[in-house]
Amino acid sequence: MKFKKHLFIIVLALSSFVAADAQSKYAVINTKYILDKIPEYKEADKKLKVLGDQWQQEIDDKQIVLDKMYKNYEGEQFMLSEDLRKKREDELFAKEKELRDLQKKRFGYEGDLFKERQKLVKPIQDKVYNAVQKMATARAYDFILDKSEGITIIFADPKLDKSDDVLKELGINN
Repeated sequence: MKFKKHLFIIVLALSSFVAADAQSKYAVINTKYILDKIPEYKEADKKLKVLGDQWQQEIDDKQIVLDKMYKNYEGEQFMLSEDLRKKREDELFAKEKELRDLQKKRFGYEGDLFKERQKLVKPIQDKVYNAVQKMATARAYDFILDKSEGITIIFADPKLDKSDDVLKELGINN
């Protein structure tokens, strides 16, 4: 008897969730699609790519110098005195640390690339977010899903995709 009572409560709760869900109004957008249509974003993305490539080249050049130093050391280490060998090893470790620090400074968490992205891309993302909020409020959406990254949507009815409406809200014709 207790089992039937619990089952009835579970079925009742589930049916109320289904009924509440049926009343929800939602939309699906693709922020990657929206951002790709914004000229300022494309320009910012190009600038970030150029900076990233320059900084990567700087790191690659230092890596080549370090590799050459290691190769030279390996070839001569047996002919060096203990003091000279220790000195060369210290130089190698210092260069290796310098390289790791540069990688962290350029590409690490809150590194130069992160800061540049914040400076160039964040204002554009905020603009899109504000347009989405404005559209959601005006059209009384309960929630909006972003299908571009992170969330996997197995199926989304194309008529629910409001990405073009967000672009329109931003004043961009596609």
